[in-house]
Amino acid sequence: MVLAESLSLAMLCVVLVGAVIRPFRLPEAVFAVPAAAVVIVAGVIPLADVRDEAEQLGPVIGFLAAVLVLAKLCDDEGLFHACGTWMARWSAGRPSRLLGAVFALASAITAVLSLDATVVLLTPVVFATAAHMGARPRPHVYACTHLSNTASLLLPVSNLTNLLAFTASGLSFTRFGALMALPWLVAIGVEYLVFRRFFATDLSAAAPGPGTAEPPELPLFALVTVAGTLAGFALTSTLGIDPAWAAAAGALVMAVRALARRDTTPAAVVRAAGLPFLAFVLALGIVVRAVVDNGLADALGHVLPDGTSLPALLGTAALAAVLANVINNLPAVLVLVPLAAPSGPGAVLAVLLGVNIGPNLTYAGSLATLLWRRIVHHHEHDVRLKEFTRLGLLTVPAALALSTVALWGALRLIGS
Repeated sequence: MVLAESLSLAMLCVVLVGAVIRPFRLPEAVFAVPAAAVVIVAGVIPLADVRDEAEQLGPVIGFLAAVLVLAKLCDDEGLFHACGTWMARWSAGRPSRLLGAVFALASAITAVLSLDATVVLLTPVVFATAAHMGARPRPHVYACTHLSNTASLLLPVSNLTNLLAFTASGLSFTRFGALMALPWLVAIGVEYLVFRRFFATDLSAAAPGPGTAEPPELPLFALVTVAGTLAGFALTSTLGIDPAWAAAAGALVMAVRALARRDTTPAAVVRAAGLPFLAFVLALGIVVRAVVDNGLADALGHVLPDGTSLPALLGTAALAAVLANVINNLPAVLVLVPLAAPSGPGAVLAVLLGVNIGPNLTYAGSLATLLWRRIVHHHEHDVRLKEFTRLGLLTVPAALALSTVALWGALRLIGS
């Protein structure tokens, strides 16, 4: 038992360190897949449990692949370029208005197209928009990473952590969104107020560059497809069909059109699905299952609060936030959701508040933050650890506490 626990923990460390450091820019799967193979071959996790984990994660992985393809093809259609142009026009040369535009767009994009779209596709657009305006990029670029986590609370499709918890919650797509709407708005509101104060000097600086741009040509086909896909999520959930089918339909519509017009290639569509990352998610799930089954579940079970009273929800959210910053939010949600599920949907949603808001405190809290850091460095922009941490200390506790109170209120108004 001790040997199995030690080996599974060691393999989890290998996976997380590899994901954080990524030596030689190797994909995360290069470390995760061999680690999963080790725990399987060593007998730390039975093959039956491996099959169960694969069956549980299969629809989630398929959903994630479809959303990644949909987001990339929307980018190819010019959706994110149009967003940048709209931000520049709306801002009219005022950095404070640009921050509001970034908050609005990043929140919407994260909620509908997932946090990966905000980090990978919107962050470079924000850099370009700030440069066009002559504004200091710091507050707007930091907003992208914070909102990729915080604004991913709203829908099951907004974050991989949400997808992992969605089935366990027992909620429909629309009920999930209804319960998380108020916590989502509260958390974003707290972030915005802190950002306005924290970056007051940057936001008050004059923007010498041009503040206007030509009206963007809206990619109507992409917008209609995204809207139809979002409606499909709600419909399939109501009918008891896995929402992955709606995501697949949206991605297929975009892919067929792009291929027919020769705007992309089959190889590019496959690359957009992020197959190495999907392999990483599956392997990580297997390794975490091994850790959970060999002692971690028992240890956390003693400290995880029971029920959905306000103190219990606050304790659950806080524990989830701490665990996310210690072992990353994906392993944290895989560990905590099965433990919280017996207390009902409210407890599962409190876990999501912790694992989605909490990662804004440290670089290692979420893979999205790590990816954002690489993108920022690629644009030769300095990210200071002290500044990142200080901003996290000002936003995370307040956003987490107030959004948990909002969740408690929503559970009593709407019911779970």
